[in-house]
Amino acid sequence: MQSYTQNRTQVTEFVMVGFSGVLEAHLLFFTLFLTMYLLTLVENLAIILVVCLDHQLQRPMYFFLTHLSCLEIWYTSVTVPKMLAGFIGVDGGKNISYAGCLSQLFLFTFLGATECFLLAAMAYDRYVAICMPLRYGALVSWGTCVRLAAACWLMGFLTPVLPIYLTSQLTFCGPNVIDHFFCDAAPLLALSCSDVTLNETADILVSLVVLLASSTVIAVSYGNIVWMLLHMRSATERRKAFSTCAAHLTVVSLFYGTLFFMYVRTKVASSISFNKVVSVFYSIVTPMLNPLIYSLRNKEVKGALGRAFSLKSWKGE
Repeated sequence: MQSYTQNRTQVTEFVMVGFSGVLEAHLLFFTLFLTMYLLTLVENLAIILVVCLDHQLQRPMYFFLTHLSCLEIWYTSVTVPKMLAGFIGVDGGKNISYAGCLSQLFLFTFLGATECFLLAAMAYDRYVAICMPLRYGALVSWGTCVRLAAACWLMGFLTPVLPIYLTSQLTFCGPNVIDHFFCDAAPLLALSCSDVTLNETADILVSLVVLLASSTVIAVSYGNIVWMLLHMRSATERRKAFSTCAAHLTVVSLFYGTLFFMYVRTKVASSISFNKVVSVFYSIVTPMLNPLIYSLRNKEVKGALGRAFSLKSWKGE
């Protein structure tokens, strides 16, 4: 649908192309992405329930983990259901209104930025636990955890405010086809008939601030952790200390690796099809893998899952 004002056609609805090159295998891709989405929901819900019900996991580290699991359920739900509707040809499945497109972009950016800040808060928690164990209770109290979590959500919410406001001021006069499976910033700006220089600059600066600020906290935290591990005399103590942050470090590596590659790259290296693949990885694959990483690399979570689902073979591991 389009409205006509001042001899210009104002776009009020967009069409998302999605994965147009896989039309012959659309049912296969629909099944694959639906399976991954359902696994993401089940795995993250399982983590939330286990942490809430098991008293042995009532600690700051797992408090942040429940926030991360909640976030990833919403993170995938912002894009995947609409993408699935497009695969099976649901009426209007590939169409999205102008307001809906901006809302999807806002929510996706908000949740992605919040995840960056949450991972930084979790890194700080591990740093205090390993490097200052005697002061852990004072430095990472429940009150501190609540304030840190609230700050992560608030900073994440504020992150897309300026970019979305600037985008809302643009004129879209056609075409209205977004070459992506969700309303991402770059393909949306490519459709505008206004000057998008300010928007692109704001997007890059905001992305860099979020990524650099959160990754700096993570890098400093793990730098201190490594320094502490190197000065531990006992190899057993080193292994025990490292095991408490191995899952988080793996999750951080996956998430930040794809984000830095996606958003801090040159235009020469850009490819729409390749960007879609990378987007699938950090928006669908990573949220599905994170609960598995935490459950497989963390003995306490494995034990709690075993107790919750009466899997005796997991107990005592």
